[in-house]
Amino acid sequence: MTTRLYENKIFLEHATPPGHPERADRLRSLAIALEHPNFEKLDRQEAPQGNEDLILLAHPEEHLRSVMREIPEEDTIHQIEADTYVGPKSLQAALTGIGGAVAAVDDVMTGKVDNVFVAARPPGHHAEKNKAMGFCLFNNVAIAARHAQQRYGVERIAIVDWDVHHGNGTQDIFWDDPSVLFCSTHQMPLYPGTGAKDETGTKNTIVNAPLSPDTGSEHFREAFKSRVLPALENFRPDFLLISAGFDAHHRDPLAQINLVGDDFDWATGRLMEIAGKYANNRVVSLLEGGYDLEGLAESAGMHICRLMRG
Repeated sequence: MTTRLYENKIFLEHATPPGHPERADRLRSLAIALEHPNFEKLDRQEAPQGNEDLILLAHPEEHLRSVMREIPEEDTIHQIEADTYVGPKSLQAALTGIGGAVAAVDDVMTGKVDNVFVAARPPGHHAEKNKAMGFCLFNNVAIAARHAQQRYGVERIAIVDWDVHHGNGTQDIFWDDPSVLFCSTHQMPLYPGTGAKDETGTKNTIVNAPLSPDTGSEHFREAFKSRVLPALENFRPDFLLISAGFDAHHRDPLAQINLVGDDFDWATGRLMEIAGKYANNRVVSLLEGGYDLEGLAESAGMHICRLMRG
C-alpha cells in the first residue's frame, strides 16, 4: 500500500488557551512518533490551503461568515462557544485542514496513492451545519464526502467515526441523506449527548454503537462486529472515510473507554477489508480527537502503520 500523510505547520498556529486539551502539542507528539523507521516509506506532503467555497459544500454561507467574524485581528484568543476558541491563524488552519482532506480525496480517486491520513487541527466532526462546537469550526469529513460526490460522482460514501465523543455534526449534516452511511462508536453518556442507537436518520443510514463508560477492547470490537461492519456490508460503499479520533485510548483524560493501540490497528484492518471488497481500497482518514499525547502518538502511529501495511 502507498500511504500519504498530509501535515502543515499552520496547524500548530491554531491557538487555544493554556491547559486546553486540543493543543498544538498533539501534532508535535505525533510528529515525533513518525520519526520511527517504520514510517520511512510514508509519503509526507504539505497540506494545501483550501478555499472558502469548499466550506459551502457542507455548511451554509452564514455559518462561514459567523466563524469569520469571530477571528481576532490581534494576537489574542477568542472564545466562540463553551469550549471552542479561535486565534488569528485559526481560519487559515481550518482551511488548510479542509484543503488536506479534499486533496486526500483527489489523491485516492485518481490513483496517486492507496490511502491518506490527514494530521490536521482543529478537528471537525462536532461542527454541525450551522454551529461550531466541541473544538470544531467546520466539518472536514463531511466536506470531503461532498467533494467526492460532486467532483467524482461517488454514489455511496461511508463515514466511520471511532472518536470517543459522538460525531453529532456529521450526523446532523447527513441525517436525511441516503447516499452517505454514518457509523459511530462512542462513549455514552458523554459530550455531546447524542448518538443513541435509536438515532437512525430519516433514511436509516445513521448507525450508532454507544459504549458504556469503563468498557474496553472486547465491547468496542463487539460493537464493530455487530453493528458497524454489517451496516457497511449492506451499504457496499464506493469510498470510505474515517473520522479517526484516538480519545478512546485508556490514557485519555476526557473519557472512560479503555482501548489500547492494537484496537485501532484492528479496526483499521477491518475497514480496509471493507474498502478492498467494495471501494477499490479507497480510504481517507482524518484526525479528530485524542488528548493524551502518549496515547495519541501510539494509537495514531498504529493506525497509520496499518494503512501502510494493508
